Amino acid sequence: MSAIWTLLTLLILAALGFALGRARALASAGGDIRALHSLPGHYGWATVLFTLVPALSLLALLTMAAPLTPAGTVAVVALALAALAWSLRRIAPDFRARRTVERGVLVLLVLAACVAIATTAGIVLSMLFETQNFFAQYGWRDFFLSTTWAPRFQGNSDLGILPLLWGTLYVSFIALVFAVPVGLFAAIYMAEYASRRFRAIVKPGIEVLAGIPTIVYGLFALITVGPLLRDYFAQPLGVGSSGSSVMTAGLVMGIMLIPFVSSLSDDIIAQVPQSLRDGSLGLGATRSETICQVILPAALPGIVGAVLLAASRAIGETMIVVLGAGAAAKLSLNPFEAMTTITVKIVSQLTGDSDFAAPETLVAFALGLTLFAITLCLNVLALAIVRKYREQYE
Repeated sequence: MSAIWTLLTLLILAALGFALGRARALASAGGDIRALHSLPGHYGWATVLFTLVPALSLLALLTMAAPLTPAGTVAVVALALAALAWSLRRIAPDFRARRTVERGVLVLLVLAACVAIATTAGIVLSMLFETQNFFAQYGWRDFFLSTTWAPRFQGNSDLGILPLLWGTLYVSFIALVFAVPVGLFAAIYMAEYASRRFRAIVKPGIEVLAGIPTIVYGLFALITVGPLLRDYFAQPLGVGSSGSSVMTAGLVMGIMLIPFVSSLSDDIIAQVPQSLRDGSLGLGATRSETICQVILPAALPGIVGAVLLAASRAIGETMIVVLGAGAAAKLSLNPFEAMTTITVKIVSQLTGDSDFAAPETLVAFALGLTLFAITLCLNVLALAIVRKYREQYE
């Protein structure tokens, strides 16, 4: 609690420093803003930076070791007061406050970028270390080449990733087969055929699907889509008797991906230069011929990038697969059978009171690292394709 009060005190001192710094700058210039090197607000923000940076640095060092003590609070506040007094003494008409503020903002932006990089590096390193511990107890050949997934926490487990990888790719493939045509056709209609009024109504309606929580999609798969496919397709055809299946999860996941594919494709098609459309129409081509032979080939790299990004989103989905596809790890071509994916098994292996050092638990990190590598490759490929597209038309 003392750290919170200390932080509030620093914020109050910063606000006071802004007002004093601005007022002192105006006073030093005799009220003539033209005599100042920078705007009065820059002097205030420079005072804020000089006051907060040393005090916050000390506060961070003190709280990292142990809870903040009253002596530590006094030290932090005293440092802030000293820095405030020193910064006020530096204010003069020729003081380059704007450059100081811009450098401070630049440092803040760099730190924000480093936080994202450090977070990613921390996630990867943590998975690497735990994966190394897993492979120290379980052979990597058995993990990557075995076709059996049968964890037994009493020992003698079969932890082959191939059935999980097959289920992941199978569900994602069905989702993309459903989502890509629907999303692409919707994007083409919205960008080339729809009126402004119709677009203003329908496009937000499609994008609402992106804001629905995945657990809701999972319940929709479990309660509605699964029984529907079982009663009207699987049982009459004699190919399955369960509502949980690859087809159930794939179709519902495809519905979730429609706004993702549609929005990205719509933006990409809209970026195709109007001169290409005008030239095609001027040569006598119809609107449909222009779309098929000019616009889509021109937008194809960006569309492929959007599809790859949607694929990485599908591969990492969990809740829809948990409720819609089941938990059976198997290699089968029947889409009406229950299967499972890598993400589902990551959750199940880390759930419960099992020994964290056991290979049956550590395998979750090996699964996560494998999934991370797959999605990373897809994202890099998608970004490379999109970058090539942008370089062509910007």
